[in-house]
Amino acid sequence: MEPAGGLGVLDEPFRDGEVEAFLVEVFRLSGMDFGAYAARSVRRRIRHLMLQDGAATLAELGVRVLVDARSASAFAQRLCVNVTSMFRDPTFFLAVRQKVVPILRPLPFIRVWHVGCSSREEVYSMAILLREEGLYARSRLYATDVDEAALARAATGVYPLEVMREYTQNYQRSDGACSFSEYYSVSPRGAAFDPALRKNVLFSRHNLATDESFHSFQLVLCRNVLMYFERPLQERALAVIWRSLAPNGLLGLGQRETVPGEPWAGRYEELDAANKLYRRSG
Repeated sequence: MEPAGGLGVLDEPFRDGEVEAFLVEVFRLSGMDFGAYAARSVRRRIRHLMLQDGAATLAELGVRVLVDARSASAFAQRLCVNVTSMFRDPTFFLAVRQKVVPILRPLPFIRVWHVGCSSREEVYSMAILLREEGLYARSRLYATDVDEAALARAATGVYPLEVMREYTQNYQRSDGACSFSEYYSVSPRGAAFDPALRKNVLFSRHNLATDESFHSFQLVLCRNVLMYFERPLQERALAVIWRSLAPNGLLGLGQRETVPGEPWAGRYEELDAANKLYRRSG
């Protein structure tokens, strides 16, 4: 989940307790709890949506978007706008090719968990990478997100044609082995990716704030997710991830994220510090 955009002209602070009360109502009606997310990030997204909807106050926004469970759910999905791209941070995927793949290659079966998979671009990226490295046939990718609408969009495998140039450049910079256009065809709806890339992918809703570990994984990718949590939720999420990693399992985080100190000191070793790749030690 990422910021929906800049503050625009809505720079006035909210009244004390106003945002908290608003989020309680969002949770009551939609079941999506933003209370443990980083306050500045949530406030920034709310201001952006106020600007989009032409609401001068938070109370005015609430009258429009918190009418019933259906409208609140639609608003909650807008609040957790997902921004990503295929092979985002190409040096990360290059590091996966060079340092993670050699560790995975000897394994008889590989489970990968994409935490906060958003609209699936990173999942497709990993599917392509594993296929090019000859590992996809014995891999299973579990893609989860708290936003069910994002999961539904992800299942289509169709993306706007105008983003293909950016995706192609990212792919090339990640040391892609083929022509990126081999992986999709042009349809009236946009760029439709090869259905074979979805063959070994399972999509499911999972909430790091409430749900527990559900499998043992050789690789967990939780990139640009923890940075939007307050520290208690970060700690909970890291605990869930730790319990989900197989012995010597690998963890990939976002560029602005890192495994914190206590109580995690000594539990991870750095595989590639610059690209935020870690290995569970023990």
